[in-house]
Amino acid sequence: MGSMLHESGANRGAAPRPTRVKGPTVVYLWGMHFEHSVPIAAPPQQVFDRYVDVERWPEWLETMTSVERLDDGPLRVGSRTRIKQPKLPVAVWEVTALETGRSWTWVAKGPGIVTTASHVVDPAGDGSRVTASLDQAGPLGGVLGRLTRGMTDRYLQIEGDSLRAQFERG
Repeated sequence: MGSMLHESGANRGAAPRPTRVKGPTVVYLWGMHFEHSVPIAAPPQQVFDRYVDVERWPEWLETMTSVERLDDGPLRVGSRTRIKQPKLPVAVWEVTALETGRSWTWVAKGPGIVTTASHVVDPAGDGSRVTASLDQAGPLGGVLGRLTRGMTDRYLQIEGDSLRAQFERG
């Protein structure tokens, strides 16, 4: 697993400048990047189908109190979902990119912060590799990222481990 830097609009087009790198967390001038990957012994399409069924997350993911789709049909670009998580304010996430069977990205906005989360399922050997990442950008992105770093790293790890456990149980 490696950390990657992402350019965000919050840094006005300049490449983010890392100020500190520690494990899966990257701190850059206008925000932070978090990432966690796990191998899953199941075909990528099966993993993606379970992962993208976001309304069922609270059934298997302890970091989700409630997940409510705000539109009908399968997840697609423009879909909106209201999520409540322990220790975090309610957020509405809007899908900004989707590659069916492989990945989706969604964004939640708040005063001074834009949070972007990506969920990627790649083939890996006889199974899959799932990578969840979260970027916090904007004037308050770095501050909030630093304040919630431990919780964010833990939530991403729990997400990956809980998804993997869905396939280990059968």
